[in-house]
Amino acid sequence: MKTFSWSSTRIAIVYSEWNSVVTEAMKEGAIKALKGKGILEENIQLIACPGAYEIPLALKMVLDRNKNKMDDTIHGLVALGAVIQGETPHFDVINQGVTQGIMRLMLDTGTPIGFGILTTHTVQQAMDRANPAKGNKGAEAALAMCSMLEVKFDLGH
Repeated sequence: MKTFSWSSTRIAIVYSEWNSVVTEAMKEGAIKALKGKGILEENIQLIACPGAYEIPLALKMVLDRNKNKMDDTIHGLVALGAVIQGETPHFDVINQGVTQGIMRLMLDTGTPIGFGILTTHTVQQAMDRANPAKGNKGAEAALAMCSMLEVKFDLGH
């Protein structure tokens, strides 16, 4: 019987540099959660992109690279960003585009992607959701992706 091996699992974390005080905390939470599952630090690739809107394209670039490699395949991804509402409808446009882009990639490729895109009204709300003492959403996204990797393995994919 084949068993799942976390130590050989390769993960990419794609994170936004916009609102970096929030996304850095989320990234650290995600790394800690992945290491807690047994994923080796050298198997966690970090990819920065300018903002949340660019995250789906960066994820696609990682997945496209997977198609051309036999080794070093990324098994799962974690998307981390923070979109904080301003005074214009820009917030809604960004949130919808990022969410749809990530969902499309998951469905089109069958690759688990942990969804760690915060959509908050204030910076404080975002900080609260990145705080390890209050339930770091980066860690939660990483663990959700790990759960889906287990489902994928159990179903023979």
